[in-house]
Amino acid sequence: MKKLGIIAGSGALPHALIEACERMHRPFFVLGLKGHANPKEFDKALPMAWVRLGAVGKAFRLMKKEKVEEIVMIGAVKRPSFVGLFPDFRGMKAIAHLKKKSGDDSLLRGIAKEIESEGFKVVGIDEILPHLLAKEGVYTYEVPRPQDQADIKRGVEVAKLLGKADVGQSVIVQQGLVLAVEGIEGTDALVRRSADLKRKGAGGVLVKMTKPQQDRRMDLPTIGPQTVQAVKNAGFVGIAIQAGGVLISQSEQTVKLANQLGIFIVGVKA
Repeated sequence: MKKLGIIAGSGALPHALIEACERMHRPFFVLGLKGHANPKEFDKALPMAWVRLGAVGKAFRLMKKEKVEEIVMIGAVKRPSFVGLFPDFRGMKAIAHLKKKSGDDSLLRGIAKEIESEGFKVVGIDEILPHLLAKEGVYTYEVPRPQDQADIKRGVEVAKLLGKADVGQSVIVQQGLVLAVEGIEGTDALVRRSADLKRKGAGGVLVKMTKPQQDRRMDLPTIGPQTVQAVKNAGFVGIAIQAGGVLISQSEQTVKLANQLGIFIVGVKA
């Protein structure tokens, strides 16, 4: 098997990928992003190095030295400003190209192109761990009620429009009203700020979809236990995710927590 380079951000997904490589006896090398991945969460015995986000040249040199052939980017990374990157020479070259990109999806495609220009192949986490992708159907004891189903349908329509505009992947809908849409802050922050917008009465669903033009190798939307907890804390009742298009991180813990908190999770068609 080709040696895999894992560019790791925060969260549980990089660890799930490392464990999968170990089970498959696939050679790998981890490149932890400083300020994003937590060094305390990684075994010191791992084949691993640390770089800051702007040190593009150093990252490429390390990958080539380790004879990496394929690269996957996994884990959460807060998008910095170009000014705050403090790029090295190779990073400045990349930024010259990436500054022309407007939305997140366009930017990520540009990053993939930069990586592949160095001779690596970019692969998606779903190619290696396809079982993490959501399947169609209800995952939990709780099921969507008729009003929830109507809210989900509305949320899917709005999320698809947002995705086409390369704006966000998630929306909050309650009683037919779109309470909030996702911006640069991320899904969990979206849910938290939506709590103040909640209407009187029951309901409220987080709907999370893949952008129609999204490069699946670079940034598949993800939910996990923290998403479930955020939905509960905000007073909403459920989560709807695109079957085949959204990852469920720590799936057993995520579903277990949802059952404990009385939150439904359902995979829906696009």
